[in-house]
Amino acid sequence: MNDLQQQVQQAIDGLVESGAERGLQVAVYWRGDLVVDTVAGVADPATVRLVTPDTPFYAYSVGKGATATVAHVLVERGEFDYDTRIVELWPEFGAHGKEKATIRHALTHTVGVPGIPADTTPEDLCDWDKMCAVIADAEPWWEPGTKTAYHAYPFGYIIGEIVRRATGKPISQVLREDVAGPLSIADELFFGVPEPELGRLARLEDAEGSAEFLASMPDDSPFFELGPRAVTPTAEFGNRPDILMADIPAGGKMTARAVAHMYAALVGEVNGVRLVSAERLREVSAVAFSGVDQIMEFPSTWALGYSVGRIGTEAKETPTVFGYGGVGGSYAYADTATGIAFALTKNRLTPDFSAAEQVAGIVTNAVADG
Repeated sequence: MNDLQQQVQQAIDGLVESGAERGLQVAVYWRGDLVVDTVAGVADPATVRLVTPDTPFYAYSVGKGATATVAHVLVERGEFDYDTRIVELWPEFGAHGKEKATIRHALTHTVGVPGIPADTTPEDLCDWDKMCAVIADAEPWWEPGTKTAYHAYPFGYIIGEIVRRATGKPISQVLREDVAGPLSIADELFFGVPEPELGRLARLEDAEGSAEFLASMPDDSPFFELGPRAVTPTAEFGNRPDILMADIPAGGKMTARAVAHMYAALVGEVNGVRLVSAERLREVSAVAFSGVDQIMEFPSTWALGYSVGRIGTEAKETPTVFGYGGVGGSYAYADTATGIAFALTKNRLTPDFSAAEQVAGIVTNAVADG
């Protein structure tokens, strides 16, 4: 493990030098210790501002891992249970036959309301009450708990409103007070970024050809059922100040070392802090639902709020891995078998996770070799 930092540094330097990536961060915790904290490249091509370890990246759905973690911390505290019906906290959610939907269903993307209206705008996404009202009134696509489809945007609002109804606080505040604060990462892990902090963020850019590819996709493509074209996660969308400052807990803004720290504190103790008990971790990380995604038509395996399996592998090959990838190729996970917590954040939005697969492979091999 001694030369792992150097191996990872060489890998990400190579990705930048080859032109495949613009700026990256990689952080790895192993058994509670930070063993890799590396950066490479440029955070803002316009100013040639370099990536530093405390540069936050909008890592899109990697933030869902933080959303789920907030829920688990509150379950641990007794605010609600996984089988609590959502209507017990949020009565309006029961419209159109969703009254039996539970928090477990929300965490496993089986609650049945994966889409948002086709006329949703970026401004709508920034309006918490409007989005929650729309989702609460949505007709379910199936009986909650029976099928799955990735709830790209609704996941964040549903869990976030459950948190708000239970605590009286917005989920961003609960994240800061009960997750990021105790871990001393409150200035590196956000849903909505405070306006004075916007200048720290990396600027996103689309990989060559990706904007043209999106433009060529028909409006009735299944991809746009996850979120209409106006709110598709492109660089232009993700660089908007209103989007960056808004509580949209379907995504998050973070440094790699912050989100790796969070995952490390789920699987064990870090600097005297553990987010959930060992018993809770076993429940949180176990397979909770498997099925074919009703929109994208690929097999999906969910733990309670996290995807199961390491990027580039099938869930059954790496069943002890839980985490989230984000549009553009950022990725973070923990492995209960090895004690690894890994995060890679980057600002060039690529259509695949090749960078994360390459670097995660280096880390896995280093741990296997001792």
